[in-house]
Amino acid sequence: MERYITKGTCSRAIDFEVEGNIIKNVRFAGGCSGNTQGVARLVEGMDINDAISRLEGIDCAGRGTSCPDQLAKALKGYKEKEAARRAN
Repeated sequence: MERYITKGTCSRAIDFEVEGNIIKNVRFAGGCSGNTQGVARLVEGMDINDAISRLEGIDCAGRGTSCPDQLAKALKGYKEKEAARRAN
């Protein structure tokens, strides 16, 4: 299970798993419960690259980010970490 600490949103963290390129078990800590549950269910089973392209850049109330955008950042960070791990 991966954990990403969010920045600039009501949610405090996002926990998720990735198998191959498929997103699994997404859970937001905090945030708007209905919205974060909805986003989590929508992306579970989705290809990581598709989820990033759909969620990246979504803004919430002029904050410059949102819970979906933070999930995209978490997934991008995961991909970068995995690429670095494979390169070593």
